[in-house]
Amino acid sequence: MDAELNIAVMQSPGSLGEPEERINWLEQTLLRHRAGDFDIVALPELFLSGYNVGHKLKERGEPADGPSSRRIADMARRLGVAIHYGYAERADGGLYSSSQTFTADGALANRHRKLVIPPGFEEDHFISGAGCVLFEMNGFRIAPLICYDAEFPETFRHVCETGADLVIVPTALASQWEVVARKLIPTRAFENGVYIAYANHCGEDGDLRFLGHSCIVGPDGRDLARAGRDEEVIAAKLQVGRVAASRKRLPYHADRKRIRFEAV
Repeated sequence: MDAELNIAVMQSPGSLGEPEERINWLEQTLLRHRAGDFDIVALPELFLSGYNVGHKLKERGEPADGPSSRRIADMARRLGVAIHYGYAERADGGLYSSSQTFTADGALANRHRKLVIPPGFEEDHFISGAGCVLFEMNGFRIAPLICYDAEFPETFRHVCETGADLVIVPTALASQWEVVARKLIPTRAFENGVYIAYANHCGEDGDLRFLGHSCIVGPDGRDLARAGRDEEVIAAKLQVGRVAASRKRLPYHADRKRIRFEAV
């Protein structure tokens, strides 16, 4: 029987305030949408702290096992759903843009630190992470990337050749970058034969307007679900067999190794 995974992407308002407000929003939204119907929910980059909050990033940053993470782990256990979310992680004398996943029994499944810090204000706050470790759930191997990480074909190729069936991408995509959500992310899914769950904010955060358009994309590059520009929860049922079928039909990973760039 083909392994299945019920995933939801929660497009949260950028205007949410302190971590307390954000955690309350998460719980209320999960209860409203019957969290138990999902195996895992994905939230945006820096969901816990807010993205465009300047010096408050450091104030709202926490260690990976800080009080907010313990509350989210408890929520995952009580509601019976895995939660993947972005947060500002204080560690090594600095700050990382990180994500982590708690399973439906409240255990830590994965932690990821953003690999590539993009030009702009993030360079003033964050240091780069290294490596990407997959985790397993319901017969799926899942890889985390964060926002700008996903805009490099090399990162997707690496995690897919490592065995990823699904890539979860928390993001903080501004309204002027629609091409990323509309074109680039489906292309990454198609060229790697992989599912992608892309979780963005919506609305405004200070002087920044988010695009919204969170999406769940199939390994054929087609949308399974896509949000608009407002607060929304989207969901899809994934079947792991579709990954193998897509890669068999278009074996890009195997065939690229036969390409010769030197003169013949």
